[in-house]
Amino acid sequence: MRKKKLMLNTISSLVLQITTIVCGFILPRLILNHFGSNINGLVNSITQFLQIISFLELGVGAVVQSSLYKPLAQKDENQISKIISSANNFFRKLAYILVIYIIILVVVFPLIINFEYDFFYTAFLIIAISISFFAQYYFGVVDRLLLNSDQRGYIQYTAQIITLVLNTIICVILINFNQSIQVVKLCSSLIFLIRPLFLRIYVNKYYHIDRTIKYDEEPIKQKWNGIAQHIAAVILDGTDNIVLTIFSTLSNVSIYSIYFLVVNGVKQLFMSLINGVQSLLGELWAKQDMDELKKIFDWYEWVIHTGVVLIWGSVAILIVPFISVYTKGIADANYIVPLFAILITIANATHCLRLPYNTMILAAGHYRQTQSNYIVAALLNITISVLMVNYLGLIGVAIGTIVAMTYQTIWMISYDSKNIIKWPKQKTFKQIIVDIIICLLYAVVYYFTPLVVNSYLEWIYLAVVIFFFNCLISLSINIVFYKNKIINLKNFFIKKMPTKNKREKG
Repeated sequence: MRKKKLMLNTISSLVLQITTIVCGFILPRLILNHFGSNINGLVNSITQFLQIISFLELGVGAVVQSSLYKPLAQKDENQISKIISSANNFFRKLAYILVIYIIILVVVFPLIINFEYDFFYTAFLIIAISISFFAQYYFGVVDRLLLNSDQRGYIQYTAQIITLVLNTIICVILINFNQSIQVVKLCSSLIFLIRPLFLRIYVNKYYHIDRTIKYDEEPIKQKWNGIAQHIAAVILDGTDNIVLTIFSTLSNVSIYSIYFLVVNGVKQLFMSLINGVQSLLGELWAKQDMDELKKIFDWYEWVIHTGVVLIWGSVAILIVPFISVYTKGIADANYIVPLFAILITIANATHCLRLPYNTMILAAGHYRQTQSNYIVAALLNITISVLMVNYLGLIGVAIGTIVAMTYQTIWMISYDSKNIIKWPKQKTFKQIIVDIIICLLYAVVYYFTPLVVNSYLEWIYLAVVIFFFNCLISLSINIVFYKNKIINLKNFFIKKMPTKNKREKG
Protein backbone atom coordinates (compact mmCIF):
# COMPACT_ATOMS: atom_id res chain seq x y z
CA MET A 1 0.00 0.00 0.00
CA ARG A 2 2.88 2.35 0.86
CA LYS A 3 4.48 1.81 -2.54
CA LYS A 4 1.14 2.23 -4.31
CA LYS A 5 0.52 5.59 -2.62
CA LEU A 6 4.06 6.72 -3.40
CA MET A 7 3.56 5.82 -7.06
CA LEU A 8 0.15 7.56 -7.24
CA ASN A 9 1.58 10.68 -5.59
CA THR A 10 4.62 10.71 -7.87
CA ILE A 11 2.68 10.18 -11.11
CA SER A 12 -0.12 12.65 -10.29
CA SER A 13 2.39 15.24 -9.08
CA LEU A 14 4.40 14.81 -12.27
CA VAL A 15 1.27 15.22 -14.42
CA LEU A 16 0.36 18.30 -12.39
CA GLN A 17 3.74 19.92 -12.96
CA ILE A 18 3.69 19.15 -16.68
CA THR A 19 0.20 20.69 -16.83
CA THR A 20 1.42 23.69 -14.81
CA ILE A 21 4.37 24.22 -17.15
CA VAL A 22 2.27 23.97 -20.32
CA CYS A 23 -0.48 26.26 -18.97
CA GLY A 24 2.14 28.53 -17.43
CA PHE A 25 3.78 29.16 -20.79
CA ILE A 26 0.51 29.80 -22.63
CA LEU A 27 -0.86 32.67 -20.52
CA PRO A 28 2.27 34.86 -20.06
CA ARG A 29 2.91 34.78 -23.82
CA LEU A 30 -0.69 35.91 -24.45
CA ILE A 31 -0.33 38.64 -21.82
CA LEU A 32 2.94 39.83 -23.39
CA ASN A 33 1.34 39.93 -26.84
CA HIS A 34 -1.93 41.54 -25.74
CA PHE A 35 -0.88 43.82 -22.87
CA GLY A 36 2.93 44.24 -23.16
CA SER A 37 5.95 43.66 -20.90
CA ASN A 38 5.03 46.29 -18.30
CA ILE A 39 1.58 44.79 -17.60
CA ASN A 40 3.18 41.35 -17.38
CA GLY A 41 5.66 42.80 -14.88
CA LEU A 42 2.80 44.48 -12.98
CA VAL A 43 0.83 41.23 -12.65
CA ASN A 44 3.93 39.35 -11.44
CA SER A 45 4.80 42.09 -8.94
CA ILE A 46 1.29 42.13 -7.44
CA THR A 47 1.28 38.32 -7.18
CA GLN A 48 4.66 38.38 -5.41
CA PHE A 49 3.55 41.11 -2.99
CA LEU A 50 0.41 39.11 -2.16
CA GLN A 51 2.59 36.09 -1.46
CA ILE A 52 4.39 38.13 1.22
CA ILE A 53 1.34 37.40 3.43
CA SER A 54 2.58 33.82 3.57
CA PHE A 55 5.29 35.23 5.89
CA LEU A 56 2.55 35.18 8.52
CA GLU A 57 2.02 31.46 8.02
CA LEU A 58 5.17 31.29 10.15
CA GLY A 59 6.01 27.76 9.08
CA VAL A 60 2.91 26.37 10.80
CA GLY A 61 1.90 24.47 7.63
CA ALA A 62 5.09 22.39 7.58
CA VAL A 63 4.84 21.72 11.33
CA VAL A 64 1.17 20.68 10.99
CA GLN A 65 2.14 18.18 8.29
CA SER A 66 4.94 16.74 10.44
CA SER A 67 2.64 16.58 13.48
CA LEU A 68 0.09 14.49 11.58
CA TYR A 69 2.48 11.67 10.61
CA LYS A 70 2.34 9.86 13.98
CA PRO A 71 -1.45 10.05 14.69
CA LEU A 72 -2.19 9.02 11.09
CA ALA A 73 0.17 6.03 11.41
CA GLN A 74 -1.56 5.11 14.71
CA LYS A 75 -5.07 5.91 13.34
CA ASP A 76 -5.66 8.21 16.32
CA GLU A 77 -8.72 10.13 15.06
CA ASN A 78 -9.06 12.15 18.26
CA GLN A 79 -5.52 13.56 17.99
CA ILE A 80 -5.92 14.16 14.25
CA SER A 81 -9.08 16.20 14.94
CA LYS A 82 -7.28 18.28 17.57
CA ILE A 83 -4.41 19.08 15.18
CA ILE A 84 -6.82 19.97 12.37
CA SER A 85 -8.90 22.15 14.70
CA SER A 86 -5.83 24.04 15.94
CA ALA A 87 -4.55 24.51 12.39
CA ASN A 88 -7.98 25.70 11.18
CA ASN A 89 -8.09 28.37 13.88
CA PHE A 90 -4.63 29.62 12.93
CA PHE A 91 -5.22 29.82 9.17
CA ARG A 92 -8.64 31.44 9.57
CA LYS A 93 -7.02 34.27 11.54
CA LEU A 94 -4.39 34.52 8.81
CA ALA A 95 -7.16 34.94 6.21
CA TYR A 96 -8.56 37.91 8.14
CA ILE A 97 -5.10 39.47 8.33
CA LEU A 98 -4.81 38.97 4.55
CA VAL A 99 -7.92 41.16 4.05
CA ILE A 100 -6.26 43.99 6.01
CA TYR A 101 -3.02 43.50 4.07
CA ILE A 102 -4.88 43.70 0.73
CA ILE A 103 -6.43 47.04 1.77
CA ILE A 104 -2.96 48.37 2.67
CA LEU A 105 -1.51 47.05 -0.59
CA VAL A 106 -4.26 48.76 -2.62
CA VAL A 107 -3.18 52.11 -1.10
CA VAL A 108 0.61 51.61 -1.07
CA PHE A 109 1.36 49.65 -4.25
CA PRO A 110 0.71 52.57 -6.68
CA LEU A 111 3.38 54.53 -4.73
CA ILE A 112 5.87 51.67 -5.11
CA ILE A 113 5.52 51.70 -8.90
CA ASN A 114 5.51 55.55 -8.99
CA PHE A 115 1.88 55.75 -10.20
CA GLU A 116 2.89 54.20 -13.52
CA TYR A 117 -0.77 53.09 -13.79
CA ASP A 118 -4.03 54.64 -12.60
CA PHE A 119 -4.93 54.00 -8.93
CA PHE A 120 -8.22 52.25 -9.71
CA TYR A 121 -6.53 50.20 -12.45
CA THR A 122 -4.04 48.67 -9.99
CA ALA A 123 -6.56 48.49 -7.11
CA PHE A 124 -9.04 46.36 -9.04
CA LEU A 125 -6.21 44.16 -10.32
CA ILE A 126 -4.94 43.57 -6.76
CA ILE A 127 -8.44 42.66 -5.53
CA ALA A 128 -9.04 40.35 -8.51
CA ILE A 129 -5.80 38.43 -7.92
CA SER A 130 -6.25 38.26 -4.12
CA ILE A 131 -9.56 36.33 -4.04
CA SER A 132 -7.97 32.90 -4.50
CA PHE A 133 -5.31 33.75 -1.87
CA PHE A 134 -8.07 34.42 0.69
CA ALA A 135 -9.86 31.14 -0.10
CA GLN A 136 -6.60 29.23 0.26
CA TYR A 137 -5.99 30.47 3.80
CA TYR A 138 -9.61 30.52 4.95
CA PHE A 139 -10.39 26.87 4.31
CA GLY A 140 -8.01 25.32 1.77
CA VAL A 141 -4.60 24.87 3.40
CA VAL A 142 -5.45 22.47 6.24
CA ASP A 143 -7.23 19.91 4.05
CA ARG A 144 -4.26 19.93 1.66
CA LEU A 145 -1.81 19.35 4.54
CA LEU A 146 -3.91 16.44 5.87
CA LEU A 147 -3.95 14.71 2.47
CA ASN A 148 -0.21 15.21 2.02
CA SER A 149 0.54 13.79 5.47
CA ASP A 150 -1.64 10.76 4.78
CA GLN A 151 0.21 10.14 1.46
CA ARG A 152 -2.95 11.07 -0.48
CA GLY A 153 -1.51 14.09 -2.23
CA TYR A 154 -2.75 12.64 -5.51
CA ILE A 155 -6.28 13.79 -4.59
CA GLN A 156 -5.36 17.46 -4.42
CA TYR A 157 -2.98 17.15 -7.42
CA THR A 158 -5.85 15.86 -9.56
CA ALA A 159 -8.13 18.70 -8.44
CA GLN A 160 -5.40 21.19 -9.24
CA ILE A 161 -4.85 19.74 -12.72
CA ILE A 162 -8.56 20.18 -13.53
CA THR A 163 -8.68 23.80 -12.30
CA LEU A 164 -5.44 24.68 -14.14
CA VAL A 165 -6.73 23.41 -17.47
CA LEU A 166 -10.12 25.08 -16.97
CA ASN A 167 -8.46 28.35 -15.97
CA THR A 168 -6.20 28.35 -19.05
CA ILE A 169 -9.10 27.73 -21.43
CA ILE A 170 -11.25 30.48 -19.89
CA CYS A 171 -8.37 33.01 -19.80
CA VAL A 172 -7.41 32.33 -23.43
CA ILE A 173 -11.03 32.93 -24.47
CA LEU A 174 -11.26 36.16 -22.44
CA ILE A 175 -7.98 37.56 -23.78
CA ASN A 176 -8.95 36.74 -27.37
CA PHE A 177 -12.22 38.60 -26.78
CA ASN A 178 -10.15 41.62 -25.69
CA GLN A 179 -11.23 41.61 -22.04
CA SER A 180 -9.19 43.69 -19.58
CA ILE A 181 -6.43 42.12 -17.50
CA GLN A 182 -8.59 42.76 -14.41
CA VAL A 183 -11.48 40.70 -15.80
CA VAL A 184 -9.08 37.92 -16.82
CA LYS A 185 -7.52 37.73 -13.33
CA LEU A 186 -10.90 37.94 -11.57
CA CYS A 187 -12.25 34.97 -13.54
CA SER A 188 -9.00 33.12 -12.85
CA SER A 189 -9.36 33.62 -9.08
CA LEU A 190 -12.99 32.45 -9.13
CA ILE A 191 -12.02 29.26 -11.01
CA PHE A 192 -9.32 28.48 -8.43
CA LEU A 193 -11.97 28.55 -5.69
CA ILE A 194 -13.14 25.16 -7.00
CA ARG A 195 -10.12 23.31 -5.61
CA PRO A 196 -10.46 24.15 -1.87
CA LEU A 197 -14.21 23.47 -2.09
CA PHE A 198 -13.57 20.03 -3.59
CA LEU A 199 -10.91 19.18 -1.00
CA ARG A 200 -13.25 20.12 1.86
CA ILE A 201 -15.99 17.85 0.47
CA TYR A 202 -13.51 14.96 0.02
CA VAL A 203 -11.99 15.27 3.52
CA ASN A 204 -15.42 15.50 5.16
CA LYS A 205 -16.50 12.34 3.34
CA TYR A 206 -13.45 10.10 3.92
CA TYR A 207 -12.11 11.31 7.30
CA HIS A 208 -13.85 11.43 10.66
CA ILE A 209 -12.71 14.92 11.61
CA ASP A 210 -14.30 16.88 14.45
CA ARG A 211 -13.34 20.45 13.48
CA THR A 212 -14.93 21.92 16.63
CA ILE A 213 -13.19 19.59 19.11
CA LYS A 214 -11.92 21.24 22.29
CA TYR A 215 -8.41 20.72 23.64
CA ASP A 216 -6.67 21.82 26.85
CA GLU A 217 -3.11 21.40 25.60
CA GLU A 218 -1.81 22.67 22.24
CA PRO A 219 -1.83 19.56 19.97
CA ILE A 220 0.80 20.95 17.56
CA LYS A 221 3.84 20.63 19.80
CA GLN A 222 6.34 22.58 17.65
CA LYS A 223 3.80 25.07 16.33
CA TRP A 224 6.21 28.01 16.26
CA ASN A 225 9.44 26.16 15.58
CA GLY A 226 9.10 26.33 11.79
CA ILE A 227 9.17 30.14 11.70
CA ALA A 228 12.76 30.53 10.52
CA GLN A 229 12.45 27.82 7.86
CA HIS A 230 9.26 29.32 6.52
CA ILE A 231 10.39 32.95 6.41
CA ALA A 232 13.64 31.90 4.74
CA ALA A 233 11.73 29.90 2.11
CA VAL A 234 9.46 32.87 1.35
CA ILE A 235 12.46 35.21 1.09
CA LEU A 236 14.51 32.84 -1.07
CA ASP A 237 11.56 32.33 -3.45
CA GLY A 238 10.22 35.89 -3.51
CA THR A 239 13.04 38.34 -2.80
CA ASP A 240 14.19 38.79 -6.39
CA ASN A 241 10.84 39.95 -7.77
CA ILE A 242 10.20 42.36 -4.88
CA VAL A 243 13.73 43.83 -4.99
CA LEU A 244 13.40 44.40 -8.73
CA THR A 245 9.96 46.03 -8.27
CA ILE A 246 11.28 48.48 -5.64
CA PHE A 247 14.77 49.20 -7.00
CA SER A 248 14.45 48.50 -10.73
CA THR A 249 11.74 48.63 -13.44
CA LEU A 250 8.57 46.71 -14.32
CA SER A 251 10.31 45.79 -17.58
CA ASN A 252 13.09 44.04 -15.61
CA VAL A 253 10.42 42.33 -13.50
CA SER A 254 8.87 41.03 -16.72
CA ILE A 255 12.24 39.74 -18.01
CA TYR A 256 12.89 38.05 -14.67
CA SER A 257 9.40 36.52 -14.65
CA ILE A 258 9.87 34.91 -18.09
CA TYR A 259 13.17 33.28 -17.08
CA PHE A 260 11.66 32.33 -13.73
CA LEU A 261 8.75 30.77 -15.60
CA VAL A 262 11.21 28.36 -17.22
CA VAL A 263 13.39 27.55 -14.22
CA ASN A 264 10.49 27.38 -11.76
CA GLY A 265 8.62 25.06 -14.13
CA VAL A 266 11.62 22.75 -14.28
CA LYS A 267 12.13 23.04 -10.50
CA GLN A 268 8.50 22.17 -9.74
CA LEU A 269 8.60 19.31 -12.25
CA PHE A 270 11.73 18.01 -10.58
CA MET A 271 10.25 18.37 -7.10
CA SER A 272 7.05 16.62 -8.18
CA LEU A 273 9.07 13.45 -8.67
CA ILE A 274 9.88 13.37 -4.95
CA ASN A 275 6.69 14.86 -3.47
CA GLY A 276 5.70 11.59 -1.87
CA VAL A 277 9.12 10.96 -0.36
CA GLN A 278 8.84 13.36 2.61
CA SER A 279 5.75 11.62 4.01
CA LEU A 280 7.46 8.24 3.49
CA LEU A 281 10.64 9.40 5.29
CA GLY A 282 8.44 10.97 7.99
CA GLU A 283 6.67 7.66 8.57
CA LEU A 284 9.98 5.75 8.80
CA TRP A 285 11.40 8.35 11.19
CA ALA A 286 8.25 8.20 13.37
CA LYS A 287 8.68 4.40 13.57
CA GLN A 288 12.48 4.80 14.03
CA ASP A 289 13.11 2.25 11.28
CA MET A 290 16.64 3.60 10.77
CA ASP A 291 17.99 0.81 8.55
CA GLU A 292 15.20 1.28 5.99
CA LEU A 293 15.45 5.05 6.36
CA LYS A 294 19.18 5.10 5.56
CA LYS A 295 18.71 2.73 2.64
CA ILE A 296 16.00 4.90 1.06
CA PHE A 297 17.86 8.15 1.80
CA ASP A 298 21.06 6.81 0.20
CA TRP A 299 19.22 6.17 -3.07
CA TYR A 300 17.24 9.40 -2.73
CA GLU A 301 20.43 11.48 -2.41
CA TRP A 302 22.13 9.84 -5.40
CA VAL A 303 19.04 10.11 -7.62
CA ILE A 304 18.58 13.80 -6.75
CA HIS A 305 22.23 14.69 -7.42
CA THR A 306 22.33 12.74 -10.67
CA GLY A 307 19.00 14.18 -11.79
CA VAL A 308 19.93 17.77 -10.84
CA VAL A 309 23.15 17.70 -12.84
CA LEU A 310 21.54 16.04 -15.86
CA ILE A 311 18.35 18.13 -15.98
CA TRP A 312 19.73 21.51 -14.89
CA GLY A 313 22.86 21.06 -17.00
CA SER A 314 20.56 20.67 -19.99
CA VAL A 315 18.49 23.70 -18.90
CA ALA A 316 21.60 25.90 -18.70
CA ILE A 317 22.39 25.05 -22.33
CA LEU A 318 18.83 25.28 -23.68
CA ILE A 319 17.24 28.17 -21.78
CA VAL A 320 18.44 31.09 -23.96
CA PRO A 321 17.48 29.39 -27.27
CA PHE A 322 14.03 28.71 -25.78
CA ILE A 323 13.57 32.29 -24.54
CA SER A 324 14.60 33.61 -27.98
CA VAL A 325 11.75 31.62 -29.59
CA TYR A 326 9.23 32.29 -26.78
CA THR A 327 9.70 36.08 -26.89
CA LYS A 328 10.04 36.33 -30.67
CA GLY A 329 8.26 39.48 -31.85
CA ILE A 330 8.26 41.13 -28.38
CA ALA A 331 10.19 44.37 -28.96
CA ASP A 332 9.49 46.45 -25.83
CA ALA A 333 12.24 44.73 -23.76
CA ASN A 334 15.43 42.72 -24.36
CA TYR A 335 14.79 39.18 -23.12
CA ILE A 336 18.11 37.69 -24.27
CA VAL A 337 20.41 37.91 -21.23
CA PRO A 338 22.81 34.89 -21.35
CA LEU A 339 24.75 35.55 -18.11
CA PHE A 340 21.54 36.01 -16.12
CA ALA A 341 20.20 32.81 -17.70
CA ILE A 342 23.21 30.83 -16.43
CA LEU A 343 23.09 32.36 -12.95
CA ILE A 344 19.34 31.86 -12.39
CA THR A 345 19.76 28.27 -13.57
CA ILE A 346 22.60 27.67 -11.08
CA ALA A 347 20.51 29.25 -8.29
CA ASN A 348 17.54 26.96 -8.91
CA ALA A 349 19.74 23.91 -9.47
CA THR A 350 21.28 24.52 -6.03
CA HIS A 351 17.77 24.77 -4.59
CA CYS A 352 17.01 21.30 -5.95
CA LEU A 353 20.38 19.95 -4.80
CA ARG A 354 19.48 20.72 -1.18
CA LEU A 355 16.17 18.81 -1.42
CA PRO A 356 17.32 15.50 0.16
CA TYR A 357 18.76 17.27 3.20
CA ASN A 358 15.88 19.73 3.63
CA THR A 359 13.34 16.92 3.18
CA MET A 360 15.03 14.89 5.90
CA ILE A 361 15.04 17.85 8.31
CA LEU A 362 11.30 18.40 7.73
CA ALA A 363 10.48 14.70 7.93
CA ALA A 364 12.35 14.41 11.24
CA GLY A 365 10.67 17.56 12.58
CA HIS A 366 13.99 19.27 13.39
CA TYR A 367 12.63 22.81 13.09
CA ARG A 368 13.97 24.50 16.21
CA GLN A 369 17.41 22.92 15.81
CA THR A 370 17.90 24.25 12.27
CA GLN A 371 16.51 27.80 12.59
CA SER A 372 19.87 29.57 12.47
CA ASN A 373 20.70 28.13 9.04
CA TYR A 374 17.48 29.45 7.50
CA ILE A 375 17.86 32.90 9.08
CA VAL A 376 21.43 33.33 7.81
CA ALA A 377 20.45 32.17 4.29
CA ALA A 378 17.55 34.64 4.17
CA LEU A 379 19.73 37.54 5.36
CA LEU A 380 22.43 36.69 2.82
CA ASN A 381 19.90 36.68 -0.01
CA ILE A 382 18.26 39.99 0.93
CA THR A 383 21.51 41.83 1.69
CA ILE A 384 23.41 40.77 -1.43
CA SER A 385 20.40 41.29 -3.72
CA VAL A 386 19.69 44.82 -2.45
CA LEU A 387 23.36 45.84 -2.53
CA MET A 388 23.95 44.53 -6.05
CA VAL A 389 20.68 45.25 -7.88
CA ASN A 390 21.54 48.92 -8.54
CA TYR A 391 24.88 47.96 -10.13
CA LEU A 392 24.10 44.64 -11.81
CA GLY A 393 20.30 44.58 -12.11
CA LEU A 394 18.98 41.09 -12.84
CA ILE A 395 22.43 39.55 -12.39
CA GLY A 396 22.76 41.06 -8.90
CA VAL A 397 19.60 39.42 -7.55
CA ALA A 398 20.61 36.07 -9.08
CA ILE A 399 24.02 36.20 -7.33
CA GLY A 400 22.25 36.84 -4.00
CA THR A 401 20.16 33.69 -4.42
CA ILE A 402 23.17 31.56 -5.43
CA VAL A 403 25.19 32.58 -2.36
CA ALA A 404 22.26 31.91 -0.01
CA MET A 405 21.42 28.53 -1.55
CA THR A 406 25.05 27.38 -1.54
CA TYR A 407 25.46 28.27 2.13
CA GLN A 408 22.22 26.53 3.05
CA THR A 409 23.01 23.34 1.12
CA ILE A 410 26.46 22.91 2.75
CA TRP A 411 25.00 23.59 6.21
CA MET A 412 22.19 21.06 5.74
CA ILE A 413 24.58 18.37 4.51
CA SER A 414 26.65 18.79 7.67
CA TYR A 415 23.60 18.83 9.96
CA ASP A 416 21.94 15.74 8.46
CA SER A 417 25.19 13.81 8.53
CA LYS A 418 25.78 14.58 12.21
CA ASN A 419 22.26 14.55 13.69
CA ILE A 420 19.81 12.56 11.57
CA ILE A 421 21.27 10.13 9.04
CA LYS A 422 24.54 9.93 10.96
CA TRP A 423 26.96 8.93 8.26
CA PRO A 424 30.25 10.49 7.04
CA LYS A 425 30.00 13.82 5.22
CA GLN A 426 32.60 12.47 2.80
CA LYS A 427 29.87 10.39 1.14
CA THR A 428 28.02 13.53 0.08
CA PHE A 429 31.15 15.52 -0.79
CA LYS A 430 32.23 12.69 -3.10
CA GLN A 431 28.85 13.05 -4.81
CA ILE A 432 29.39 16.81 -5.19
CA ILE A 433 32.82 16.23 -6.79
CA VAL A 434 31.18 13.87 -9.30
CA ASP A 435 28.55 16.57 -9.99
CA ILE A 436 31.28 19.14 -10.71
CA ILE A 437 33.17 16.78 -13.04
CA ILE A 438 30.01 16.16 -15.10
CA CYS A 439 29.22 19.90 -15.26
CA LEU A 440 32.75 20.70 -16.44
CA LEU A 441 32.41 18.09 -19.20
CA TYR A 442 29.12 19.69 -20.29
CA ALA A 443 30.83 23.10 -20.43
CA VAL A 444 33.74 21.78 -22.52
CA VAL A 445 31.47 19.95 -24.97
CA TYR A 446 29.01 22.81 -25.57
CA TYR A 447 31.16 25.94 -25.19
CA PHE A 448 32.02 26.15 -28.89
CA THR A 449 28.74 24.69 -30.16
CA PRO A 450 26.39 27.21 -31.89
CA LEU A 451 22.88 26.91 -30.45
CA VAL A 452 20.62 28.99 -32.70
CA VAL A 453 16.98 28.00 -33.27
CA ASN A 454 14.11 29.77 -35.02
CA SER A 455 11.09 27.69 -34.02
CA TYR A 456 9.78 25.44 -31.27
CA LEU A 457 10.27 22.41 -33.52
CA GLU A 458 13.97 23.23 -33.98
CA TRP A 459 14.30 23.79 -30.24
CA ILE A 460 12.68 20.43 -29.43
CA TYR A 461 15.10 18.67 -31.80
CA LEU A 462 18.04 20.49 -30.18
CA ALA A 463 16.76 19.62 -26.70
CA VAL A 464 16.46 15.91 -27.55
CA VAL A 465 20.00 15.81 -28.99
CA ILE A 466 21.57 17.68 -26.06
CA PHE A 467 19.69 15.64 -23.44
CA PHE A 468 20.78 12.40 -25.14
CA PHE A 469 24.46 13.37 -25.12
CA ASN A 470 24.20 14.65 -21.54
CA CYS A 471 22.75 11.27 -20.51
CA LEU A 472 25.75 9.53 -22.08
CA ILE A 473 28.20 11.82 -20.27
CA SER A 474 26.40 11.42 -16.93
CA LEU A 475 26.11 7.65 -17.31
CA SER A 476 29.81 7.30 -18.18
CA ILE A 477 30.98 9.22 -15.12
CA ASN A 478 28.53 7.46 -12.78
CA ILE A 479 29.71 4.05 -14.02
CA VAL A 480 33.20 5.04 -12.89
CA PHE A 481 32.21 6.38 -9.44
CA TYR A 482 28.90 4.61 -8.67
CA LYS A 483 29.11 1.35 -10.58
CA ASN A 484 27.09 -0.64 -8.00
CA LYS A 485 24.19 1.81 -8.14
CA ILE A 486 24.09 1.69 -11.94
CA ILE A 487 24.11 -2.13 -11.88
CA ASN A 488 21.36 -2.25 -9.21
CA LEU A 489 19.31 0.25 -11.19
CA LYS A 490 19.69 -1.83 -14.35
CA ASN A 491 18.67 -5.01 -12.50
CA PHE A 492 15.64 -3.21 -11.01
CA PHE A 493 14.33 -2.22 -14.45
CA ILE A 494 15.05 -5.67 -15.89
CA LYS A 495 12.92 -7.24 -13.13
CA LYS A 496 10.09 -4.82 -13.90
CA MET A 497 10.06 -5.71 -17.61
CA PRO A 498 7.35 -8.20 -18.64
CA THR A 499 8.69 -11.63 -19.63
CA LYS A 500 7.14 -14.23 -21.87
CA ASN A 501 5.94 -17.42 -20.26
CA LYS A 502 8.28 -20.28 -20.94
CA ARG A 503 6.82 -23.09 -23.02
CA GLU A 504 6.28 -26.31 -21.20
CA LYS A 505 8.60 -29.03 -22.40
CA GLY A 506 7.35 -32.34 -23.71
